[in-house]
Amino acid sequence: MTVTTVGIIGLIALFVLLALRMPVATSMIIVGFFGTATLSGWPAAFSILGSETLEITTTFSLSVIPLFVLMGNLAGVSGMSRDLYDAAYAWVGGRRGGLASATIVGCAGFAALSGSSLASAVTMGRVALPEMQRYGYNNSLATGAIAAGGTLGILIPPSTGFVIYAILAEESIGRLFMAGVLPGLMLTALFVIAISIVTKFKPHYGPAGPSLPMAERLASLKRASAIVGIIGLTIGGIYGGIFTPVEAAGIGAFMAFVVALARRSLTWPGLLQVLLQTMRTTATSFLILIGAHIFTPFIALSQIPKDLAAQLIGLNIGDMGLMVIILAAYIVLGTFLEGLAMLVLTLPIVLPIIEQLGFSPIWFGVIMVIVLEMGLISPPVGVNVFVVKSIADDVPMSEIFRGILPFWLAMGVALALLLAFPQIALLLPNTMFN
Repeated sequence: MTVTTVGIIGLIALFVLLALRMPVATSMIIVGFFGTATLSGWPAAFSILGSETLEITTTFSLSVIPLFVLMGNLAGVSGMSRDLYDAAYAWVGGRRGGLASATIVGCAGFAALSGSSLASAVTMGRVALPEMQRYGYNNSLATGAIAAGGTLGILIPPSTGFVIYAILAEESIGRLFMAGVLPGLMLTALFVIAISIVTKFKPHYGPAGPSLPMAERLASLKRASAIVGIIGLTIGGIYGGIFTPVEAAGIGAFMAFVVALARRSLTWPGLLQVLLQTMRTTATSFLILIGAHIFTPFIALSQIPKDLAAQLIGLNIGDMGLMVIILAAYIVLGTFLEGLAMLVLTLPIVLPIIEQLGFSPIWFGVIMVIVLEMGLISPPVGVNVFVVKSIADDVPMSEIFRGILPFWLAMGVALALLLAFPQIALLLPNTMFN
């Protein structure tokens, strides 16, 4: 039996375990361990199991995950997320579709603190959905905006998705964070444009709210200054080379803690809940990384990436044609695989192909995260859609999926722009320390 055959059997076994609802991290550890034992022997398998687990749990750069997650959880408890939404609403709420646009802007701002799509969708959804329903918004537009806006959590830095990609691809976390800034702003703008188009043809979907006087608008900006200041300090510090990503995460978490204390919004039970949520998210992320690092050597030994690259390059359809095929495969996978699971399962196979084609791994990281975002709102898995359903019990699932269609198309436009103009993602990373 050839090494490639062993690799294919391992992949089949992996998908069987996933179909049996075994956690993706556990599935990768089992398949990677026994696959490596088959190809290289038991000593090598046990060596990888021990060394990779130790390496992940002692990697200093990975401390950005608990720190940024803590920062986001503290921001939710302190009410900064509400302040951000109120500011966005004060400036654009008086326009047709303005509340939905404010939700998108609020999600983008909260994403710059939480780094989590689910946290962004839940936090902003609880704030925005009652307001949109109060002003008579169509449920599909309201819930679609929340689900789509939440996906910005894994594109706008700090992003857990970028951290995991950076570790797997052995790239700079700081450069990936910077690569996500302009595409994140671009996608936010495309979402707002999508809302404008929908409400232009169907004005009753997003009726205009009351227009607030300038004094109230300025007051809303003052209340939101805390969250804007923390975002500017952390992201600006990384870009300017003042902080490393780890230092920025520590400073951001500390500032969020100070704001929560100053507002007297952090009780002992609340603090305990924040810490437990942070530990759960951190443990899940670390276990996924451990699984990926045990699974990756097995895939490399099986020579599947090498064989697949040779097959694709043999198609003679050009580098961009191959990229389109890869992205189409990811979009299909996103309909039934959870985002981070898809990232850690496929990157060991796809990244060698990307590097062989001469594409920038930093640029591809942004492309891949947007594809993961599309999976977060694609049926039937659509994790963000189920999250929104949990806070919108009275809205049918079919109506939520119908509402996300304009935003899904906007993501497609974002992908096309990044394929045509890679500098959108590469401009800030290439000028970081100049």
